[in-house]
Amino acid sequence: MAVPQWLLMSALFLLSRLAQIPAQEPGCSVNNSNPSVPENKCPLVVAAIHVQPGFTLTIDPSYPDGQFFTIEGSELQLTKCVDYEEDPLLLLSLTCQDPTGQSDSLQMLVTILNENDNSPMFPQPNVTRQIPEDTEVDTVIVAREEVTAADADLDTIYYELTTTAQNTDGYFAIRGVNNPEIYLQTALDYDKFNSTTLLLYARDRPVTSPEPNGTNMATATITITIKQSDTRAPWFLPCTQLHNDSSVCISSPYSGRVNISEMSTDPLLLEPGPIYAVDPDYTISDRIVYRIVGGNTNEVFLVDADTGNLTMNKIVTSPDSFLLQVMATQVSNVRKYSVATVEIKVVTKSNFPPYFEKGVYNGTVFVGLPQRSFVYQDGDPSTPLVITAMDQDFPDKVNPNIEYYLKNSTDFIATRDGLILTNKVLESPGTVTIQAVGKDVLSLQEASTIIVVEVILAPAVTPSDKMYSAQDMAVLGGTLAALLLIALVFLGVLIWKSSRWHRKPFKYLVKEKLSKEISGGHQNNYYQEDEQPYVSTKQRESESSSVQTESPVPELPALASHFSSAEETESLPKGSIASTVILEEEEEEEEEEEEKEEEAGQEKEVKSILKTDRHVADDGYKAVWFKTDVDPEAGERVEVIEDNAADDDNDDDDSDQGLQKNEEEESSGTDGYHQGLGVSFSSENSSLPAVEVTVSMSHTGAGTDDTEM
Repeated sequence: MAVPQWLLMSALFLLSRLAQIPAQEPGCSVNNSNPSVPENKCPLVVAAIHVQPGFTLTIDPSYPDGQFFTIEGSELQLTKCVDYEEDPLLLLSLTCQDPTGQSDSLQMLVTILNENDNSPMFPQPNVTRQIPEDTEVDTVIVAREEVTAADADLDTIYYELTTTAQNTDGYFAIRGVNNPEIYLQTALDYDKFNSTTLLLYARDRPVTSPEPNGTNMATATITITIKQSDTRAPWFLPCTQLHNDSSVCISSPYSGRVNISEMSTDPLLLEPGPIYAVDPDYTISDRIVYRIVGGNTNEVFLVDADTGNLTMNKIVTSPDSFLLQVMATQVSNVRKYSVATVEIKVVTKSNFPPYFEKGVYNGTVFVGLPQRSFVYQDGDPSTPLVITAMDQDFPDKVNPNIEYYLKNSTDFIATRDGLILTNKVLESPGTVTIQAVGKDVLSLQEASTIIVVEVILAPAVTPSDKMYSAQDMAVLGGTLAALLLIALVFLGVLIWKSSRWHRKPFKYLVKEKLSKEISGGHQNNYYQEDEQPYVSTKQRESESSSVQTESPVPELPALASHFSSAEETESLPKGSIASTVILEEEEEEEEEEEEKEEEAGQEKEVKSILKTDRHVADDGYKAVWFKTDVDPEAGERVEVIEDNAADDDNDDDDSDQGLQKNEEEESSGTDGYHQGLGVSFSSENSSLPAVEVTVSMSHTGAGTDDTEM
């Protein structure tokens, strides 16, 4: 079917017209048809508009949100503030009318941006709770629903719990930073605190937020009151708390006295006070009852159930003490009880109380003395002040059971013996009046007196009272040490020289023994002739007779050299002086010979005295036998000496004993004594048949003579 040409031309014309419409600029336009604006901020430009000449642009009043906007020139403004929580979106319609009267609509959707402009809110800003003291740990105190805060901005809430009362931290806590449930974290103690106030903070930002100024916060106050519970047993008073802990109080045992064979109707006086117990849970203050539960032998004592007073039920006939156990129990709770110990001593009745002989004691003490310094008697600064209480119950009026104490002064104390001492350093002079008490600890009787103490300034220090420093004392000590060292050295030198001068005291004892024997008439002429060939027989007889007649010896040069005084010389036996002179000369020669032998390292030959024959060639050797042991066949080779020394035996006993003791001591000494002079004795009671004496002497001159006796 053919299409008319005019129809085709009309369609092409319309299409060309439709193609030209988008290319034309509209009469009204906006730069943003979907703008966003923050809440609660006005006036505010929402968008820019463009209107062609001849066109008009208006806000369609049929849309309710149009009331928030207005057109000012080429701007669309928000003139009324919008809250995001109420209108998160606004719908606006603009009407554009051309000059011909035709209109067109332009719709806009305005988004309201949410801002953090709302603070959290607690359902109850003030919460009050009353809880018992014995509430268990981890118990919920305030439920979560009661303290959960709401935020209109729908932010996450962060919680924090603090306390306003001092020393109550750590007892209460919340479950978590986002969970405000409050629970008990530590056991309560009514004596430490009985109420506290907690502050619960709700924030829409963490505490550590980098924008603290943009954080909104709410606070809830929680007031907690603690009610005391019956948690402790009764306390006997007085008592002492341990380490300032009011939950534990330790009481001391009670003590008292009763007289033997005496009945007392009054309550007994006890130390440190009467039996008394209290309920430490004082807000409850339950009534306490008392009873004796042990130690009441023969039911001698009774205790009042309500007052605790202890009285006697029977007379005490035995001196044995009583150790009572008294129990205090709460009436409302018998499981709450305590037991105290009461010691009752049985004593003999005191007929007389103690008393002080002096009504006033006067003493003095210096200012600045250290603690525990003596107070001295007034007028006698060298005698300490002593107070003494007498008791006529004792024969000498001295009661050993009296103790002393001071009542109205803490600057002084009294000892058990009655001495008065300072209890601190006294800083200023003055007069102190003290009441002193002497108490009999058995009968509990007391006596009192007055002490007047004058605190005076210490006298000025004179130059003679100069205190030397440690340096001065060190110099003095060094000087004394040097002098002591010099004295010790000098003493050592003297001892050394003395030991060299008298180095063989044992030989002098032998000389004394031999001198007595010689003075008694025991002379061996052969020995004298051999040992002293240069001395004539007449001289020997003259010397012997002179000794026997106790005539003085004209020549004593050697003897004088060995005795320091005439007293020592006179102390020797007079009958042995002559022989001692000869022995001294021989001793000097012997010492010189021993020194030579020691240098040469030679040993002397010690010959036996049991040899009976005599060899002329062997000069200086003799054999001596006692008469009972002489060989009958010896002939002329042995000379028998008559036993004329019996009278001298008793005189020699003491010397023999001392000589034997010295011999034992010298036997452990040096070998020089064995090589020089050796002596051994045996008493008559000994099992040995004879006494052996060995004498070795050395001489210088024509030769060396060894003599054995």
